[in-house]
Amino acid sequence: MNPLVSVIVPCYNQGQYLVEALESICNQTFENWECLIIDDGSIDNTAEIAKSFVNNDSRFCYYFKKNSGVSSTRNLGLEKANGQYIQFLDCDDVLDVRKLELSLKELELNKNVQIVISNFRMFTDDIKVSSDPFCILDPSYFNLEGFLYQWNISFSLQMQCGFFEALLFHNIRFPENLSAQEDWVVWVSLFKTGTKAVFIDKPLAYYRINPNSRMSTLGIDDNKVKVLENFKSILSNDEYNKFISNLISRIYQSNEDVKKRLKEVRSSNTYQTGLMIKKILKKIGLLKISRSLFKTILRLKK
Repeated sequence: MNPLVSVIVPCYNQGQYLVEALESICNQTFENWECLIIDDGSIDNTAEIAKSFVNNDSRFCYYFKKNSGVSSTRNLGLEKANGQYIQFLDCDDVLDVRKLELSLKELELNKNVQIVISNFRMFTDDIKVSSDPFCILDPSYFNLEGFLYQWNISFSLQMQCGFFEALLFHNIRFPENLSAQEDWVVWVSLFKTGTKAVFIDKPLAYYRINPNSRMSTLGIDDNKVKVLENFKSILSNDEYNKFISNLISRIYQSNEDVKKRLKEVRSSNTYQTGLMIKKILKKIGLLKISRSLFKTILRLKK
């Protein structure tokens, strides 16, 4: 079994990490791969680094495009890919040298499977000093229901943890109207087709804790509304209504938990003591004086 694997590496102004990412591809024990470096309009040294790998190894290909986000960048990689299998890798992360080899072996052993999911670890600067993943991956999550109802609660999953049959992306692309959570939509789209996955409980992907990387934010914002719109086009009416009902229940329960914690704080001795001191100061006219003094101190510090 010696199929071609297409490794898609979207890049945007992360040149300081790109060498380590690309070297982790060079060092793969399975060697029949092509690496598509898709530059999303970087203005740092990304192009220079990418071209140095292209010049040294014909398996690397470099494409430059106008900046338009990670989804369109990955989608261009999917359009250019020639492989029978797809491996994604963010340009600031790293693959274990056995990632491709072990993933292909799992597919050999499991003929009815189209996705191999591996575990991961986290690191900051030195991959030799890594930490446990931010969530515990469980194979029971790897189905449509798991990705709909447990995502961002029990787990979330970086795309580089996956290894995919290329045919799965014949009709699936990353949603370009999203600035975050596009991975979630793609995972749901994949498992909506009835795709099956197998899990390798080994850290074959390394996720960099990078303060400059895109991070999901809490709360309801325009992006999360767009995620729901994407799901509406993917799911059946029954599936979508069930998902929305579950989401509303979770939001309601979260609000109730916040109210309960706030009530506990207000009934605590510390809070009550603070209220009492505030009332006493107000009664004797010292509260305004205290505030004025505090502001004066802050002004003098500046």
